Amino acid sequence: MIRIEKPGAPPILCKEDMRGPKKTKLLREAYDADPAPYDAGTKTFEFDSDAYGAKSVKNALKKAQHDKCCFCEAKITHVAYGDVEHFRPKGGYRQKDSDKLGRPGYYWLAYDWSNLFLACQICNQRHKKNLFPLVDPNDRATSHQDNIADEEPLFIHPADDEPSDFIEYNQEYVRAVSGNKRGKTTVESLGLNREELVEHRRDFLYQLRELKKIRDGLTATPNLSPELQANLKSINTLLEQTVLNPAEYSSMARALLKD
Repeated sequence: MIRIEKPGAPPILCKEDMRGPKKTKLLREAYDADPAPYDAGTKTFEFDSDAYGAKSVKNALKKAQHDKCCFCEAKITHVAYGDVEHFRPKGGYRQKDSDKLGRPGYYWLAYDWSNLFLACQICNQRHKKNLFPLVDPNDRATSHQDNIADEEPLFIHPADDEPSDFIEYNQEYVRAVSGNKRGKTTVESLGLNREELVEHRRDFLYQLRELKKIRDGLTATPNLSPELQANLKSINTLLEQTVLNPAEYSSMARALLKD
């Protein structure tokens, strides 16, 4: 994971006369009018995916995230559409996988820009789903009348947190820094060491190591020919690009090349 710098919200989510704010107002009013069936789970909210998943929203997320999944850092859009992911799940929540789905979910954040990210389908649909564990589940905000600032999420927030404070790379594997609970929960619950992902990172890491080996060898060689000097310059440029935010698995590349 890398920290995502998000721009201002697209108009559809922030202008009062547009769908996001209008629908948020309706959701709040519906809950205030009769909260009991929503709290009991006998009545559920309906959400407009054409609003939070609007083209302008997706494009803004793609640009901010460099076409990468907010969790696993794999490039998305050259093989899939990607999901607009709700960090705090809108329809219902689970503290752990085996829990019954809690209702009503974070309905008031369904169109909230700070709650939206772009995720690959595997991270979102196979692993995260409705999971949103807290340090203390008793602090959970269960309606818009509660204050989410009272919550202590166990998942790393891709924009509010600096992921490198919590997770780091050991070769192609992600691990929690000093075994911290937030890093461990994020890695395990989101499947950040799933076999297919680790294999892809391993292949990428091998190429990086080989380039670094060649770079280090050329750097240590005196009196390089002009041709080899040009090769060294090209290799340095390639390696420099792998640690930049737009690069796939840039956080892993930084771990390898930090020395």
